Amino acid sequence: MESEKKARNKLSRRDITKLGLLSLFNQSGMNYQRMQADGWTFAMIPSLKKVYGDDKKGLIEAVKSNLQFINTNNYAAPLLMGLEASLEENGEERSTIDGLRVALFGPIAGIGDAITWYTILPIVAGVTASFAKQGSILGPLVFFIVYVAMFLARIPIAHLGYSAGTKAISKIHENSAIVAHAASVLGCTVIGGLIATYVQIDVVTKIQVTSSHTISIQKEFFDNIFPNILPLGYTFLLYWLLKKKNVNPVTLIILTFLLSILFSWMGVL
Repeated sequence: MESEKKARNKLSRRDITKLGLLSLFNQSGMNYQRMQADGWTFAMIPSLKKVYGDDKKGLIEAVKSNLQFINTNNYAAPLLMGLEASLEENGEERSTIDGLRVALFGPIAGIGDAITWYTILPIVAGVTASFAKQGSILGPLVFFIVYVAMFLARIPIAHLGYSAGTKAISKIHENSAIVAHAASVLGCTVIGGLIATYVQIDVVTKIQVTSSHTISIQKEFFDNIFPNILPLGYTFLLYWLLKKKNVNPVTLIILTFLLSILFSWMGVL
């Protein structure tokens, strides 16, 4: 496989800096079908264009690959972008690149959210709010400076991801099959977790056994069989319609809305 790889152009520090700045647009095309995919791809395109050069076929394949579902922490996104850019630059297998992206965006989101939304910003907001309450200009000023610093931190974070990817290339070469398989397994685990988090289906209907006792279909039936079995089943149904029957994603979204409204009105969900 190594001999089949086409020569790739090298990215400069300026390119990675630009990538970090473009990551600001990560949520610019947020949608329910692929979440941050459009903004993510917009940020990656300049780097991909330089890496692939005249290889239009390779560029199209890479862009299509980046347009797949992704949802991660906005401030930590440049880390994964830089990592992916280094892998693209070194001509890694498409399955390896895609597998690592899918496997890592969830854990990076968790770490990024914990650091930014649950640690830095609440602490800074609490301290600066107390200053503002006392009428000090330091309150809004310090908060603004910290917020701007977090935006500018995207640049070194992108460089960190790129450097980490470059250093990991030799290890990936040595264990490409293991890395690809592990990334796929972790990616499936992440997607499974997303299903349980994002898809919520609860049957509120209860069966009257006696005048004083009712049985909850959701808690005493479905949850005892398999927790979150309905979200899992509905997700697989949509996947089957999407992949096997080629149903338009927008049609499935509208269908989901209509079914939600119908069953809610009927008092089933």
